[in-house]
Amino acid sequence: MNNLKKKLLVMLMALSMALALSGCGNKDVQGQPEDAGGSGATETQSQPLDASPQKESSQQAAYPLTVMDSNGDEVTLESEPQKIVSVAPNLTELVYELGAGDLLVGRSDYCDYPKEVSAEESVGTITTPDIEKLVSLEPDLVLVSTHFDEENTKKLTELNVPVLILYEEDSMEGVYDMVETLGTALNRGAQAEECVNRMQETIAEAEGKVKGLEKPTVYYVVGYGEYGDYTAGGDTFVGKMLEAAGGDNIAKEVTGWSITLEEIIEKDPSIIIIGESMKDDFMSSPNYSDLTAVKEGRVYGIDNNLLDRQGCRNAEGIRTLAEIFHPEAFESR
Repeated sequence: MNNLKKKLLVMLMALSMALALSGCGNKDVQGQPEDAGGSGATETQSQPLDASPQKESSQQAAYPLTVMDSNGDEVTLESEPQKIVSVAPNLTELVYELGAGDLLVGRSDYCDYPKEVSAEESVGTITTPDIEKLVSLEPDLVLVSTHFDEENTKKLTELNVPVLILYEEDSMEGVYDMVETLGTALNRGAQAEECVNRMQETIAEAEGKVKGLEKPTVYYVVGYGEYGDYTAGGDTFVGKMLEAAGGDNIAKEVTGWSITLEEIIEKDPSIIIIGESMKDDFMSSPNYSDLTAVKEGRVYGIDNNLLDRQGCRNAEGIRTLAEIFHPEAFESR
């Protein structure tokens, strides 16, 4: 299976995902919330906090510690994690965001942010990593998302390696819960609280600027080409981000991720959002050449990991979208 098909498979499984993969970019199948990243947006919010010392606070965890994962299962940590393997790119980002990047000893092939993580050992794909290699790193915690193969979870559990599954399919509140759960597990409760507060402040500011403004019709491109057209339906996490940023999602009546070319043409969005690496190819495709946004140059390439990967950078993603949808609201006065 080529990289394009892998990314589509994970997007449809995890996004969740959005949790998600993106970045390699290609017209046949694009987008998956936990993949390699694009480079369309300036990093202005939620910079990694790995250099910050751990804070003493009333949120210090006591071990043994039991936390509940996103499946509703309890995960018990006998002691504070000292060696972590993350095979979910968004969770890898969060580990650094919470100041625990020095604990990472392994990552997936797709964990690429922040750039420092590339120095860590890769254990392979996010769905079926090399378990023998993973175990050889002797982690005391493995972080995964919905795309992780259930059989591998069982293998690790049988070897007494705790596996924490974290994902969110529906809301930003769920992302806040993810951040806080991971912060608790890593004894970084204060950092998790700070992260959530920053996110809430950034999102509230963006929403306040676009409140009451006329919403442009928007199409978010997840995948396109011979394997079909994919977007963020109204019931998805990313779909709700589009609405929060002041856009009128043309797929708001869609459930899930699939949309037809006929629907796209009929809705004829005024703005199209797409991963930066896919933009030129999309715009040159004859299937989309008659869309108003294409003809009038309103196709915007962004770092789609800001949307697809659930974590602290989602707040930056919402602000980025809001600035595209309503640039007048962000002009200096």
